Amino acid sequence: MNHKGKFRRSRRGVIGIESAIVLIAFVIVAAALSFVVLNMGFSTTQKAKQTIGQGLDTSSSVLEVGGSVSGHLNSTAGALDIVTIPLKVASGSKSVDLQESLTAVRYFTRTLNYDNIYNGTLSSTTYGSVSDALAAAKTAGILDKNPLASSGAANPTKTVAIIYWTVNENNNDVLDKSESATLAIVFRNADMPKQLDRINAEVIPSIGAPMTVARDVPTLTDTYQDLT
Repeated sequence: MNHKGKFRRSRRGVIGIESAIVLIAFVIVAAALSFVVLNMGFSTTQKAKQTIGQGLDTSSSVLEVGGSVSGHLNSTAGALDIVTIPLKVASGSKSVDLQESLTAVRYFTRTLNYDNIYNGTLSSTTYGSVSDALAAAKTAGILDKNPLASSGAANPTKTVAIIYWTVNENNNDVLDKSESATLAIVFRNADMPKQLDRINAEVIPSIGAPMTVARDVPTLTDTYQDLT
């Protein structure tokens, strides 16, 4: 009997099976590695998108001026005792939390520089006028004196800023896209801006870049002076 030929055929069969097993193993390993590489690529891309998005959020302001900036003339002093700046959420931004602990308002001129004059919000309702808002602010204790009071009108002992809502849907300190608010800066006697002064205010929220408003005070002739 030819046992050698039979042995050779059997050995070739075993070698063929081993080769197939090795090839299948290589294919499985290659597929697994490809999946890992692709998954890492997707993860890196997602992280890059998040980083870019966070960078854009940080570099752009989440607030913008929502209307005409105006001032109230103190006719006796010939200067502005109040400046109001309408606020709204900037296009493409989300809601902004304006509570006192998360927000600052910087005010500066050629001769003044206050890092933070912000005293808080009036967010429990809406106000149709600055006089109504200041009356409520005095009642709430965030303004010690009211220059627009019907009796006993006087400037506060320090320059302060408050924010009140003119369109309010949730009655909280968060300014939503469907809402609008007003920043009111109420000046002490020594700080009231006069004509030709340049005033600067920065609203600094907890996210995004500060919203900066700069205006030159014109010749003051009207009780409510347009500063736009």
